[in-house]
Parts: sequence; C-alpha cells; structure tokens
Amino acid sequence: MTPFELYGTDALSTPSELVTLGDLSFTLEAGALRHITYKGVEMLRGIAFLVRDRDWGTMMPSLTEISRDTAGCFRLETEAIYVGTATLTVRIVIEADTDGLTVRASGQSDGLTVRASGQSDGAFETNRAGFTILHPAAVAGCSAQISHSDGSTDMAPFPLMIEPWQPFMDITALTHDRAGLRVSCDLSGDTFEMEDQRQWGDASFKTYNRPLALPWPYEIAAGIPLEQSVRLKWTEISVHPEPTVQQSVPNPHFPETAIVITAADADALTKAPSDLTVSAQRLLCHLDAALGGTEAQMRAFAGLQKAIPDIAYDLELICKFDGPVEAELISLRTQMDAAGFVPDSVLVCPSVDRQSTPPGSEWPDCPPLDEIHEASARVFSDTVRGGGMVSFFPELNRKRPPLEHLHFVSHSLCPIVHAADDLSVMETLQTLPHITRSARALMGDCEYRLGPSTIGMRQNPYGSRTIPNPNRQRVCMTDDDPRHRAHFGAAYTLGVATAIAEAGIAIWTPAALYGPRGLTGPIVQVIAALSEHAGAPVHRAVIDEGIAELHVGSTKFMANLTPHERGGLTPYGWSRSPLAE
Repeated sequence: MTPFELYGTDALSTPSELVTLGDLSFTLEAGALRHITYKGVEMLRGIAFLVRDRDWGTMMPSLTEISRDTAGCFRLETEAIYVGTATLTVRIVIEADTDGLTVRASGQSDGLTVRASGQSDGAFETNRAGFTILHPAAVAGCSAQISHSDGSTDMAPFPLMIEPWQPFMDITALTHDRAGLRVSCDLSGDTFEMEDQRQWGDASFKTYNRPLALPWPYEIAAGIPLEQSVRLKWTEISVHPEPTVQQSVPNPHFPETAIVITAADADALTKAPSDLTVSAQRLLCHLDAALGGTEAQMRAFAGLQKAIPDIAYDLELICKFDGPVEAELISLRTQMDAAGFVPDSVLVCPSVDRQSTPPGSEWPDCPPLDEIHEASARVFSDTVRGGGMVSFFPELNRKRPPLEHLHFVSHSLCPIVHAADDLSVMETLQTLPHITRSARALMGDCEYRLGPSTIGMRQNPYGSRTIPNPNRQRVCMTDDDPRHRAHFGAAYTLGVATAIAEAGIAIWTPAALYGPRGLTGPIVQVIAALSEHAGAPVHRAVIDEGIAELHVGSTKFMANLTPHERGGLTPYGWSRSPLAE
C-alpha cells in the first residue's frame, strides 16, 4: 500500500532513531527525545525544545546535526534554526553514559542531560520558547515531590481527574514514583509549571517554561542569551500498587452517530440526498449567529428536514449575546418557527466561548451561563436542551455549565492540538478514558454527547485561525489533515469508537458531511459499519499493543493503529466479523 493510500499524502513521516544504552532507551526524533525508558518502564514521554508562534502553532525548525560521540559517552549536538519575525538559533546537546547508566551502589543513576543555548538576531515574537517535558498519562494518581525556586518542596499526587488549571507551579525539580522507579527531573533556566495535557487528548502531563499568566506573545530581544537544561535521574525502589482509570457506566451501549453540517451543506444535501453515504441517526446543524443571515440558515435546515425527514436534527446554536440574552434567543426561536425547522434538541453556546481563556487571562465579556441557560429553558421549553462547549474538553472543564437547566452536555475532540505526528495522534486514544471519566464527573445526571471529533480541527480556540495546510503535511491545529481521508483516518476513527465505547456516551460525531473533514475515503466504511450498531450493548472495548478491539452487539471490530502488519491486519487496516456464540 502506498504512503498516499495510508496517510492521504506523499509527505514522509518524521524519521526516528532508537537509541539503546544498556537498560536505558529513548527515541530521537526531530531533535527531541521520546519514550525515555529504563528496564521497560517509561520514565518520561518526551523532552523537546519547542517554539510556539502567536497562534500557539508549533514552529518547525531547520535542524542540523553538528556532532555525535558514542565513545565512552553518548553526546549529540544539534543546531535548530527557527525563522519568524527574526531568526532564533539554538544549540541542543544530549548527554548520557553509554554503559546504560547503570544504577550505582548508592542506588542513583548517573543521569541523562539535555541542554539548550541560543539567541536571536532580532526581535523574535513567540508565545513560548524552551523545553517541554512530558510525563506519561500513566502517572495519574502516582505520588510526586515538587521543588520550588524558594527551596521549598511539596508532596502531591498527579491528579486522577483532569485538572482544568495547572496542578503544579514554580517547578525547579519534580520527582515521581512509578513501577519500581523513583524518577527525578531537574529544570533550570526559566520558571516552569505544569498543565494537565490530558484535557487536550495528549497522553501526558506537560511541564513547560514561562508561566501562562505572563503576557503573550512576547519578544526575545536580539543578542539576549537563552539557556535552559533538563537533567533526568532515577533510582530503583519497591513496587507499589498503581491507581487505574476505570469507567463508571454499567452496561454501556454504543452511541448514536451524528454528522455535522452547516447551512450551506444543508442546501447541497437537499439537492443531492444520496451524498449522505452513511446511515447516521442524526444531523448536527451548526448555526452561527455571529455570521449573520440567521433566517436564511434556519430556512436551509428546514428545507433539508422536509427533504430528509427520517433522521433526527440537533441544532448547535452559536449566539452573539451582545445584547439582552432572552431577546436574542426569542428572535432566533421566532425565525426557527417561521422557517418550519423543528430540531430534536438545541445546544446554546456563546460565540466568545469558542475561544479558550488560558490561566491568568481575562475572561471575555459574556453574560453568565446561568442567565443564558435559564433564558434558553424558557424560550426552548418544548425542546431537549444542551450546553457545554462546541470546542474541546479544556474549555468545558474551565467553564462548566449550570446543569439544572440542561438535558445534555457536549464537547468535541481533536488529536492535533500539540503534536501532529502519526504516533502522537494514535497515542491520544490512550487519554480518551481519562477525558470521558472526568467529563462524566462534572456532568452529573446529564446525557453525554460528543460533538465533531475529527483529526482536523474545526476551529481553533487557541488562536485567530486554523493553520493552513496546502501541501498536505502533518500540521498541528490545521482544519485539513489529509490522514482523515486515508486508511490512517479510518483506523483512528475505529480507535476513537473503541476508546469511548464504555463511557455511556449517547451521541458521537465522527465526521462532517462535506469538506476536508467530510465523508470521503475509507472512513466512510468505518462510520457506516459503526452507525449500524447504535444502541447495541458493548461487550468489550480494549486498545492494547497497537490494536483496537471492539465487541458490540453481535459484531467484533478490530483496527491496526500502527504502520506495521499486526494482529493479522495490514497497516492501519480494520476488520469486522461476527462474534462467536
């Protein structure tokens, strides 16, 4: 199978190199270290020097290997050049002993060190420039010791439930115990803090430099030195029981399938109903009042409802709320009734809440959610009502809706917020049980719905735009990821279905109808097959060793989430078969 058939692009994946030093191993990829492991235990998910632009996009450097020494010690020096408003040049040095960093009699390893030094030739604009350290999501619930810049230390566990804000601040060193190892990470060169990166889908906790409470973007002035370092050490200790993430929904059933459409999509589908190539149970109708023309948008959905009446219609209503709340909702309800559009449910979301409000930032002007949903309950009293976010779980976790006015709560998913390589995208599936468990905890008895959850990003809550991708690359926060339309996208979608199957989700939205995230390519067959099982009992849902296995109703689904033949499946292949009696 060709790379284009697998990934929707001929662009090659970033090459990687496995380095093994005795019992220590890690992967080198684009100047970063990934999956740092000792005796098979993953200590860190990664150490990378990263630079973000003003939209939080990851800037891709030009990399040159300067030197490599494997005689007596492992030493690799790389130069990374970032071109933005100026040019930032950074030297990155990785050092470790080639004896495998054997634990000495004292019980302490010699360590692994990564250092960076650089400077800019002008005013270099960035939101962040420095080391990012990733602890694997598997440390959730494990004990940790946090050292601070004033010399004090705290003891606290990595959170089990996903934290909306930073769990640890002002970090100079962080030590955790897991799987028979005590792992210490010493940081220098800037102020570091941690965010619970699981909320974006990343399978990690991220420690990063420069507090979010400081202004961004900021400038690195010409000639000002940038110096940072990370030192990793570890000690073998007694093995302790580890907490596990368990779903709390008994006897789960597979959700109904929805496909998201806009008013323009509705007009097109009305003219060509056969374009709906899967037997979805619902259409999620996205109406954006901030764009204007709401009467025409309502008429488009009403026309489609008349043309295709045998499907449920859910209205995703984005409101301006730049005047009296109830007056705007009454106006929209009047337009809806005049058009003859009768949705099965209405989700109301303020337009400003499509943008994220990071820690330390001022919340944008917006009426209180209590006021919004109280008014919605009056205006749409005869309709199932929802709240939450049309963006992602972090936004829902940070601004939680008043449950007493709602029948359901929703959020979406996207796996390319922080990393877009193939492995990172598939690793986000490890985190979905963490997200659904945390979401369920804040929803109470409300129904749980998943909005559009595609590889490509529908809209960017963290910047002014989604990132253009005209050359079909693997790009963070792009609205057009070519893998969606290839075998990779089909395997990923079946992986999502497996990861959420036991969470008791009522509705999921795995694709749009048209466009770069639409119903095209191998994903169509996967969604069509899964949509047939709405409401069927889930017997088994496991992702292990790169294989997703889902038993639902009388059918067994399997997907290979890797680029290698595995489990009798081709790379990124999938299968369905009857379950044995």
